[in-house]
Amino acid sequence: MDHFKAMYLEETKGQLEFAAKMITLADLSKGDVVIKVAYTSLNYKDMLAVQPKGGVIRNYPMVPGIDLAGTVVSSESNDFVKGQEVLVTGYEMGMSHTGGFSQYARVPKDWVVPLPEGLSLKDVMIYGTAGLTAMLSILALENAGLSERKEARVLVTGASGGVGSVALALLKERGYRNVTALIRKDYQEAVVKDLGADQVIRPEAIFIKENPLLLKEQYDYVLDTVGGDVASHLIPQVAYDGVISLCGNAAGIGLSTNVLPFILRGVNLLGIDSVQISQDKRLEAWTALADAKAILAKLKTNTISLGDIPETLQALKEGRHVGRTVVEVDYP
Repeated sequence: MDHFKAMYLEETKGQLEFAAKMITLADLSKGDVVIKVAYTSLNYKDMLAVQPKGGVIRNYPMVPGIDLAGTVVSSESNDFVKGQEVLVTGYEMGMSHTGGFSQYARVPKDWVVPLPEGLSLKDVMIYGTAGLTAMLSILALENAGLSERKEARVLVTGASGGVGSVALALLKERGYRNVTALIRKDYQEAVVKDLGADQVIRPEAIFIKENPLLLKEQYDYVLDTVGGDVASHLIPQVAYDGVISLCGNAAGIGLSTNVLPFILRGVNLLGIDSVQISQDKRLEAWTALADAKAILAKLKTNTISLGDIPETLQALKEGRHVGRTVVEVDYP
């Protein structure tokens, strides 16, 4: 462990360099638990992290990676023991605290989650932050009434992406029978149909006009993963007493709306956070993900090495990335 490989992000004269580098424990952020990383995964935030002015990392150098799963090497906390399999997602990891794109990581004990029963280290990284966010979104919608309406009109946006694809598969596994997938490109249709989408639509189906106030009630529940104009145009189309959850910003951080959907139709807007949530909520979501492990075989999953990360993040940036990508850290 004297030296080990990590994907290192450095800034030199205003230019970012993201490449493999041999580092030591001294290069890692402080923490109570040292973990030998077996797998990490790629998320939209990881792509933003390696961009100039991406809004994720502000201090360099940094090891990105907001997810990891591996085995405890040493622990200053009695809560975890050497050899225990664990996972970490969210908090400041991969942002202001060195993250999962490394053979070793060191994190605070309060960030660490024991490996859920029934899931392997690779399984939890197929899910990753994307799967956690998808489940948190579904649980929030179910708590708002979805669980009692298996025939409700449900829309998933960004349905071929990381969060969207897991959410789509989970909704079908949980018995919802009227789920529509919103996609942008033709090749994504086969992906979402394989995941069980009952209907597939393109953006032109929701972008009915600019700055709509109220439109025809199309969906009872919307699980939105992209934000921006997509969310803005969907809010006026949510049915009376309907619900829309927001968990992403791939389509932008702006939200243009008005009060009419909320005061005339009683529409509810739910914000979904997967970064700073309590351990109790994490464990509830991970337990539900373990119960739904059958969907893992349905997800389009690609496994790569540490050195393949830059190319894959570029594909994600350009909208060419589908499904989930797991990084096998010690892959040759």
